[in-house]
Amino acid sequence: MKKLFRKIHLWLSVPFGIIISLICFSGAMLVFEKEITESVNSKLFFVEKVEDKSLPVDTLVQIASASLDKGVEVTGVTLFSDPRRAAQISLSKPRRASLYIDQYSGQIKGNYKRLPFFDTMFKMHRWLMGSSRNADGSIGLGKLIVGISTLMFVIVLLSGVVIWWPRNKKMLVNRISIQFKKGWKRLLYDLHVAAGIYATLLLLAMALTGLTWSFQWYRNGFYTLFGVETVQSTAHNTEQKKSGKEHKKKDDNNNYHHWQTVYEQLALKNSDYKQITISKGSASVSFDKMGNQRAADKYTFNPSSGEITAAELYNEQSNSKKIRGWIYSVHVGSWGGIITRILTFLSAIFGATLPLTGYYLWIKRILQKK
Repeated sequence: MKKLFRKIHLWLSVPFGIIISLICFSGAMLVFEKEITESVNSKLFFVEKVEDKSLPVDTLVQIASASLDKGVEVTGVTLFSDPRRAAQISLSKPRRASLYIDQYSGQIKGNYKRLPFFDTMFKMHRWLMGSSRNADGSIGLGKLIVGISTLMFVIVLLSGVVIWWPRNKKMLVNRISIQFKKGWKRLLYDLHVAAGIYATLLLLAMALTGLTWSFQWYRNGFYTLFGVETVQSTAHNTEQKKSGKEHKKKDDNNNYHHWQTVYEQLALKNSDYKQITISKGSASVSFDKMGNQRAADKYTFNPSSGEITAAELYNEQSNSKKIRGWIYSVHVGSWGGIITRILTFLSAIFGATLPLTGYYLWIKRILQKK
């Protein structure tokens, strides 16, 4: 049986190994993107001086709106519990655009822009520098290759477990040990075997969650496994779009005057909040807790008065609203705080080296036979 798995392990690793290394390496580089970006551009994300009182939310929105190009409008505001962090203003375009403003002085600090290095790593990790979709709407070649390679990586990892599974405790100790004093050839062998053993569990978690962004059929199956419905009726979608248009017409008359009222209510009610985001007619409150890092209590309010009209606490939300956040949190390793993020970073680095050390062992075996 092990001979069969050795062949599967080898003949999937050889053609997909380099791609797997690129995916793992670029993924590792993205683990601490937020911290590095904020360190490099600290003047963008943090205020120079913390004052006793900040400007009202509607004033911040008006200041930001006056600086925007024609056709671009404010869609939301995020305020943080940390008084040093500048307020974030979300914009209608381009996608996911935002700017930061000093909530005490009203000074616009600038627009957020991903650092070139991380932009490259993200495109490499998701699409191999290609595109997500073709002009006709079909899946892009780069995204397809990443998806197939990740799927093959799952099989390679599982076959590796079968191949290297120890028969006894002595063999286990030997296989999880890395010898640094027996030459670089032995070191490469130990790195391939031991690193694989140490990192397999987290690599599998990253690969299995990452596949949800690659294939619709896999995402549907993954969600179904957790009892989440993914298909909505056309009638429901049409009604939802219709409702959204009507809601937008009403919101166009909103001049943000009551956003400060909404913020004060939510901040008073949730003293341990991490950040509060307010948009037209809705708001969310996030907390600094372990687990789903995209978990948030959601609220709706009357734009004309700022009165909170409904609340949907995270603990009461359906699985379909929780699953995406959990997938992301497990994929990037943020669910357990800094420790799981460090372990995710190291596992991804190990994952990048596995194909390279594997190539060495394969070529060495070929040369020995000759």
